[in-house]
Formats: sequence, C-alpha cells, structure tokens
Amino acid sequence: MSAKSYSKIIGANDSINLAIQGLGRRYSSYIPPIANKKSNVKLVYLCDVLQSQSDKASANFAKHLDYKPKLEKDIRKILADKDVDAVFMATPDHWHTPGACMAMQAGKHVYLEKPCSHNGRENELVVAFQEKYNKVVQMGNQQRSSVETNEVIAAIHKGEIGDVYKAIAFYVNGRGEVPIPTKMAPPKGLDWELFQGPAPRKDYMDDTWNYNWHWYGWDYGTAEMGNNATHELDIARWAMDVEYPEHVSVIAGKHQHKKDGWEMYDTMEATFKYSNNRVIQWDGQSRNKHNKYGKGRGTIIYGSNGSVFIDRGGYAMYDLKGKKVKENLSANKESGIALGGGGDLTTRHSVNFFETIRGKEKLTSPIQQGALSQSLTHYANIASRINKSFDIDQETGRIYDREAMKLWSRTYEPGWEPKL
Repeated sequence: MSAKSYSKIIGANDSINLAIQGLGRRYSSYIPPIANKKSNVKLVYLCDVLQSQSDKASANFAKHLDYKPKLEKDIRKILADKDVDAVFMATPDHWHTPGACMAMQAGKHVYLEKPCSHNGRENELVVAFQEKYNKVVQMGNQQRSSVETNEVIAAIHKGEIGDVYKAIAFYVNGRGEVPIPTKMAPPKGLDWELFQGPAPRKDYMDDTWNYNWHWYGWDYGTAEMGNNATHELDIARWAMDVEYPEHVSVIAGKHQHKKDGWEMYDTMEATFKYSNNRVIQWDGQSRNKHNKYGKGRGTIIYGSNGSVFIDRGGYAMYDLKGKKVKENLSANKESGIALGGGGDLTTRHSVNFFETIRGKEKLTSPIQQGALSQSLTHYANIASRINKSFDIDQETGRIYDREAMKLWSRTYEPGWEPKL
C-alpha cells in the first residue's frame, strides 16, 4: 500500500500529536524517537491503568521534554480527543486488537506492539479495521527496520544461498519461578476494571499485573509464542517468502519449576510445513538458558548452496562447507532478551511510522504482514492446547480441525468485542 493512499495524511512538515497507552517496561524505548526534535512530534497523553506507572513515566519523559504530557488512565477519553493523531499501544496482549480497532474507529493511526492480536480471529479483525478505516498501522516487530536484515533477506530472495528450504527460529531465556496466583485486593492505584478491559471479569489474583499476566492463563497473555516468537518467526517467514502454512505440529510442555504458578508451556518445538516443500521450525526455551545455537535468539535460513544466521545484530552467510563468505554486523544496539527491549531499531521503526503518516515513507511492517507472521504463534498455541496437529487452508488461514477452531477466538466482556 502506498503511503499516499492512507486517509487524512498529515502534512509533510506538520507536527504529530501522540498518546502512549501502556507504561510498563516497553514505553521507555519510545523516548528517543519522540524526544528527538527532528521527529516533530508532541506527546500529548500518557495512559496507564496503574497510577504509579503513569507517575514514573511522566518523570522519565520530563528529563527529555520541555513540556508535560497529560496523564489519563482511560484510553477511551484520549481517543475522543480529536487533536490526537496517533497512539502507541504497549498494553498487555488482550488489549492490543480491541484497542487498535477503537483507535482506528476514532481516526487515529496506530503503532501496535507485538503480538498484534490475541488469537486468530483478532488477526482477521485488525486487518479488516485497517482496510476499512485506512489508517497507518505499524506492527512493533522492529527488526523489520534493520538495514542488515533487509539487506540479507534481499540477498536470500535473489538466490545467494540457492533454493531455501528450511528456517529455524529460536529463543532462549532463563526466566525463574513465578508466584502461585492467590486472590487478593488489586495493588494500590491499579484500576483492575480497566486492566481487564476486553477480558471477562474476574477477581484479581496476585501477582497478575506485574508481567506475570503472560503466564497466568489465556485471558490476558499469549505465552512465549506471542511474547517473543513473534519476532524470529516473522524473520523466518519473510526470508522464506511464505504466507500461511499447510500443516502445524507442536511438542510443548512445562518442564521447569513445575510447582510454581506458571500455567503455560515453558518449552516448545513447533513445525510449520508449507506446500512448496519449505518448512519453518521454532525452538523456544523460556526457562532453560542453555544456548545450543550460541546466542539467545535468532533465525537460521538453510538453502541448497549455503546458510545464513540473522539476528538483531546483523547477519553471517556461510557456504556448504560452513565457511563464512559474507558478514554485516550492525553498529546499532537493540535489546535481545532484556525485559522491555528498546534501542536503535525501535527508534528507526518509530520514525518510519511518523514519516508514513506524513506520506514520506512506506511502512516497514504493515499490519497485513504482521498478522501473517502472528498467525504462526496462534497456530502453535492452539496445537499445544489441544495436543493435536492440524491442517490449514492456505488461502484463508483458517484451521480445518473443528476442535482447534473452537480456540480461534475468545470470550469478551460484553460491549468490548471489536465490531466493524
């Protein structure tokens, strides 16, 4: 989609009024692109459901801005402000698609952090909303803005390692034990009603809000697939030049700290087979930090004439004998497995979002591409939950298996389901 085709393109030199929804670990990575005067943006609102996080973010931004953004806990009030042009969404996963859809309906452009959806149906919805309201929607898989990644994927597509046939995407971390959830009053200053937002209402369980929503059931999080596999699987799918797979199989389980409160798998191997004899494999270890690939995360692409290793730091290309024949390492810095991440790629990704709104650039990660990659994480999660492999319609992305399709969507709190 040409940047000029978006509706209500802001003038090439006009300032963009921004809001940030979600002020946990990720927001600080937006400070450099927002504070840089060359970006010509104004941060009008900071939004979070926990007062202490709003106060902390406000103090942090005050070190970099010569003005003070307004604080607001309810994103709906911000979206009603016609002066707001765009929203950065960095909330828990269950808010991403509903929040983005609300923002587009209100006429706002959206920088949508991963995962762009909580489930397969939301993948369809966020794309449909973008196409209806014609807003700029950038998914926050920031490696798409890496110069080195773009360079090597172009080389792969030109055939420099021959016919590609397999990609291995991996992630390794040493996450520790998490508390067993216990019923408790919400932390002081937390609006538990707004935190839940689109999710069905239930009592607060300690320590849900503090990142552990990732691992406490499926109401809020999407496990490690949505949390981190999104990034490497996006690079694998891009490099392999594929869309929907035809078959998905998974081996997954909780193997570390077996008696703690973690409810998801912490180990997963997933295989995505495509009709053109190409395959993507995922190898994720959330709580066993043995780096069998030598690094904490990355993607390996295999071809008939060689292979390529790609990560946020650049790439290395090898011939069939394992000799390195090309390398381009980045001088930029982008966090690998640190909570919150951030760095030069996030800055470049954000600036690309601003410049696309102005009609000067094209998105590096339009939501249509983001949703295709996100679908892989949803397939793997569903397969792990029903403990079954299944086939997929490569035209629609829908799953043929009826049991699997029962998990295609989720239950919403009445009145919160996105509707076109």
